[in-house]
Amino acid sequence: MKMKKKKLVVMKFGGSSVADAEKIKTVARKVFAKTKLGHKAVVVVSAPGDMTDDLLEMADKISQNPPDRELDMLLATGEQVSIALLSMAIHELGGNAVSLTGPQAGIFADSSHTKARITQIKPSKIHDELKKGKVVIVAGFQGLNPNQDITTLGRGGSDLTAVALAAALKADECEIYTDVKGVYTTDPRIVPEAQKLDRISYDEMLELAGAGSQVMQARSIEVAKKYGVDIHVRSTFSEDEGTWIVKEVSGMEDVVVSGVAYDKNQAKLSVTDIPDRPGIAAKIFGALAGIQVNVDMIIQSAAQDNTNDISFTVSKADLKKAVPLLESVSKELGGKGLLVDEKIAKVAIVGVGMKSHAGVAAKMFEALAQNKINIEMISTSEIKVSCAVKEEDGQKAVQVLHKAFGLGTKIKSGAK
Repeated sequence: MKMKKKKLVVMKFGGSSVADAEKIKTVARKVFAKTKLGHKAVVVVSAPGDMTDDLLEMADKISQNPPDRELDMLLATGEQVSIALLSMAIHELGGNAVSLTGPQAGIFADSSHTKARITQIKPSKIHDELKKGKVVIVAGFQGLNPNQDITTLGRGGSDLTAVALAAALKADECEIYTDVKGVYTTDPRIVPEAQKLDRISYDEMLELAGAGSQVMQARSIEVAKKYGVDIHVRSTFSEDEGTWIVKEVSGMEDVVVSGVAYDKNQAKLSVTDIPDRPGIAAKIFGALAGIQVNVDMIIQSAAQDNTNDISFTVSKADLKKAVPLLESVSKELGGKGLLVDEKIAKVAIVGVGMKSHAGVAAKMFEALAQNKINIEMISTSEIKVSCAVKEEDGQKAVQVLHKAFGLGTKIKSGAK
């Protein structure tokens, strides 16, 4: 009888999977079952449930503008709750486990607090613990910066921790466990007919994540693509096959649109009546880059009386930093002021097949127009078209586009 190959598996469990004691026990049983098959397991966990949001709310009651270093120190505690409790639960089952913070696991990051990037991983302690037959449980979302301070990797950073560890450890599998069964053509809570995808390419998943899909963090997909880490997104509460995120999917160009993404956490900022001369845009967006604010869609109006308006979208979470800075920059440039619109949403269609099919954007715009949904801004890439619409029209836009591109029927796919 042929023995099954023993594997090194990285398993990541999100906050909803470790939200309470019973769910932590469920995760422990799943991990323990993996080790009983002879596999080595490195487990990455997020903070329990809504703990990160609760900590942010608590911080907000103390300070309207807390130092980023102290915010990282606070938020990192959430994951440490999860790793300790999961380690205890595995011990209760008769297993052997050890919990490690990001720094203890050898995860090093740059000096940008709250949105740090991983610079290197030195997993010697992980290897040592695995050799002792232990399950290694690592706190996601955190690393150690050059000042020897703990820092966090931004929203969804536990995904990045898991994928980066899978690459550094040359793991055989990287499993991302969540409260849904995989990646869907859109959010099933908005469109009940949404279909689970068997496989999706890195490029498509990267665009979906960047456009607002909550399943995976965009930066984690970038790392997976760079290092060739195949990712299996699946449910914590089911044994069913989930969705594989891989380099290529067979027949991928035959499918014009693979999914529709939706993001309501966007705000539109407009710097008005600024002088129409070279270097103005560079000044505005350079200032935003200096405070780590990412800009998405951009539109510039035609010049009138040697002035124009520049409008763009940012995450609502960045408004506190962006607004005072832009008010100052606008004044410095001689502009008339800053307009802020928090009542917008972004919808996007994504599909590698767009590269070889004409008229996709026109079909999108026509579908929205027929349903009296006004487009405020447009942004495109080779495999994505995004539109900003009024927040009240956001979910309707998702439903309209999902139907227009026939995504309510099962998409047949398989890896090349």
